[in-house]
Amino acid sequence: MSDSKRKTGLIFFPAFDWAISPTHPEREERLLYTQDQVFEEGLLDLDNIVEFKPGLATTQDINRVHICVPDAPSVITQSHLISAGGAITAAEKVMQKEVDNAFAIVRPPGHHAMRVVHGARGFCNINIEAIMVEYIRHKYGPKKIAIVDTDCHHGDGSQDIFWHDPNTLYISVHQDGRTIFPGSGFPDEFGGPNALGYTINMPFPTNTSDEGFLFTLDNLILPILDEFKPDLIINSAGQDNHYGDPITDMSCSAQGYAILNDRLSPDIAVLEGGYSIESALPYTNVGIILAMAGIDYSHVTEPDYNPEAIRQTPRITQQIEQQVSYIYNLWKNRESQRAELIKGGEYLRRDKGIFYDTDGISEHQEETVRICNECGGLITIRSKASTGNNIFAVVIPGQSCPTCREKGEKIFKSTAEGSYNYIYFQDRDRDIFLVK
Repeated sequence: MSDSKRKTGLIFFPAFDWAISPTHPEREERLLYTQDQVFEEGLLDLDNIVEFKPGLATTQDINRVHICVPDAPSVITQSHLISAGGAITAAEKVMQKEVDNAFAIVRPPGHHAMRVVHGARGFCNINIEAIMVEYIRHKYGPKKIAIVDTDCHHGDGSQDIFWHDPNTLYISVHQDGRTIFPGSGFPDEFGGPNALGYTINMPFPTNTSDEGFLFTLDNLILPILDEFKPDLIINSAGQDNHYGDPITDMSCSAQGYAILNDRLSPDIAVLEGGYSIESALPYTNVGIILAMAGIDYSHVTEPDYNPEAIRQTPRITQQIEQQVSYIYNLWKNRESQRAELIKGGEYLRRDKGIFYDTDGISEHQEETVRICNECGGLITIRSKASTGNNIFAVVIPGQSCPTCREKGEKIFKSTAEGSYNYIYFQDRDRDIFLVK
């Protein structure tokens, strides 16, 4: 591991007043055991690990990213504002150079929340990393940002939000969607026509261990990051790939997570999943904190850790090596694939069926993007949910070109009130959000 110490900020928010149910895996105890372990290890006594209190995100921060139906207050609680605010606090401390890096250990999580939000899905109401990313850009100007999502579940919400954004590289490594929620995250999910190649998905076979994750890091993630050259690297730090997690089927350890973060060296990490509350999360979180701070983490092991018992099979190793090679070749050939994709018209449409498993809502969505060589492209969305809400949205991308802006403003003005329950206008360039 690296010998150089770094100043690391920690932001804790257990969200005492928010749980799906008292016995649900996503509940406040997820972080209380981690807090105890951090205190027990004396990490906050170290001069290069500093705790900060979370701030409070605003409705404007949410509207910069999401189309919440009918509005943001209808789909969130105060805890969601503090969780997103904790991620923003982590970003502020890094951007202001008060610390070298920061870890927001907060809940509720967010990476299953898509651009349009009719309710909660995958325990997520709003996407706290996406809100943090767009806050950074709003306050500090255009940035190339890479998000490396290490949660066991594919971050379909983050993928959806950044699908058309060529300035955001979204990489998700996760358990194969054929065996776990949300059933997505395959290599051919590669980004929209104006950002093809800037969504990377690596699905792992069940029982993949540290070996498979670290091979993928060294042979896929780091080479792509080197080519993309981001201004910031964010780890969407789900820890449910752990061998002890009750709702997944993977075989990673606290040591594996620490090594991964040491090599990845994220500027900001934000907690996502991880539901082995007592026997895994305290150790994985401590390992990540030490790795980010540049402190020896070799002693951090779970009480029942047995590397031989969780070793992946040679067949899994072979599958991963083949998949990594295939995906890296996709990345290298992204320009020729884009040329093929954009033939035949000015606009490209995709239809999506979305199920909000937490709230039992079904949504059908039609998303149309303008093919553009100058920006991420004008987006229009028609969305109809089983709640009865039928909405239309116009999204002007960040760093928009004059043509996409002009067309988007014209469409919003000409769309008649009464055609939909709500008509939204989201202008990421000028930080404008309108509803009619």
